[in-house]
Amino acid sequence: MKSPAPSPRDSLLRAPPDFSLVQGGPLFQLLRRSHLTDDALGLLRRRIVVFSLLCWLPLLVLSALEGKLLGGKVPIPFLQDVEVHIRFLLAVPILIYAERAVHQHTLPLVTQFLERNLIPASAMPRFDSAIASAYRLRNSVLAEVLLIAFVYLVGIQIIWRGYAALNMGTWYATPSGEGSGLTLAGIWFVYVSMPIFQFLLIRWYFRLFIWMRFLWSVSRIDLSLVPTHPDRAGGLGFLSLKIHAFIPLLVAHGTMLAALMANRIFYLNATLLDFKIEMFVLVAFCMCLVLIPLLVFVPQLALTRIKGNREYGTLAERYVRGFDVKWLRGGARPEETLLGSSDIQSLADIGNSFEVVRTMRAVPVTRDTIVMLVGATLAPILPLVLTVMPLEELLKRLIGMLI
Repeated sequence: MKSPAPSPRDSLLRAPPDFSLVQGGPLFQLLRRSHLTDDALGLLRRRIVVFSLLCWLPLLVLSALEGKLLGGKVPIPFLQDVEVHIRFLLAVPILIYAERAVHQHTLPLVTQFLERNLIPASAMPRFDSAIASAYRLRNSVLAEVLLIAFVYLVGIQIIWRGYAALNMGTWYATPSGEGSGLTLAGIWFVYVSMPIFQFLLIRWYFRLFIWMRFLWSVSRIDLSLVPTHPDRAGGLGFLSLKIHAFIPLLVAHGTMLAALMANRIFYLNATLLDFKIEMFVLVAFCMCLVLIPLLVFVPQLALTRIKGNREYGTLAERYVRGFDVKWLRGGARPEETLLGSSDIQSLADIGNSFEVVRTMRAVPVTRDTIVMLVGATLAPILPLVLTVMPLEELLKRLIGMLI
């Protein structure tokens, strides 16, 4: 007698595909061939050292050759440019480290959807199709070529030159009557170092787009959500933990703004409070980056909560009415006593279940997670508080608040 053919869900559970936003694409394949990574995104230190030194070391050497390493020839010599050191020696390593963090957190994603029985058997082909579509986009050669073109045509020529470059003599540019002329170090900075940095950053935005597109495809499936699930998100609470993987990316954004602010505070007489709008916009932007992808589940979660309140409200009404008739209206048999009866525990249990349904969230993210994300974004800016208030005065105020 032949055994029944395994269902699509059983087949996926036996060998669930790993879901990784970063384990693919032309750059990943190039790094593998260059022995700068492996299939598990190992060799992290090697990648960090290579990318950081490729961006930073030639600038150091060329600035020294041109006599613009220390003060004297230009208002901002290379070693005193806080922004360039933070960008290439801190932000770049964080962006590379974020790949490992996101990879490890998203790897069991498919398994979690399956183990929690969130995907109905009838929708398994659509779920499998969403995974395959995400992989095709992640591995697209055309996508990364377009990202490189965007970096050189928009990122450098428009965004950096128009909004980030300092309008004064620096180690990378010399003002002249027709504009600023690039030094040798400036040529490497503008056409090699900055494009590498911007590509790493914009590639992250592309990955987040893939992440949102995948979750949107899954949200089109009629998921088997349970309103009484203790995570108060119908069983999707694990997605809130996935957001933690993007914390290094938010730290990198905060680091970039802190670097830009530092240069303007030190050399253009700006103050920390001059950047209130920039800090607000950064926090709002970073929250949108990591939270908007989860909003695709709001309609299903909201409907599940409404349906759960109705159904469990009806169930609770039937039970408490029976409890009332039995124990308060004389319905209990003479030999039954309330002491030791399981009816009281059942009454408490159904009350707890109804409370879980009532407090179910329409967004699968907790307030603590949001606070953590905001804190991670602003943490790199905290050292700049010392430009407003001396460390001694700051410590006195902190001690006064705590004691």
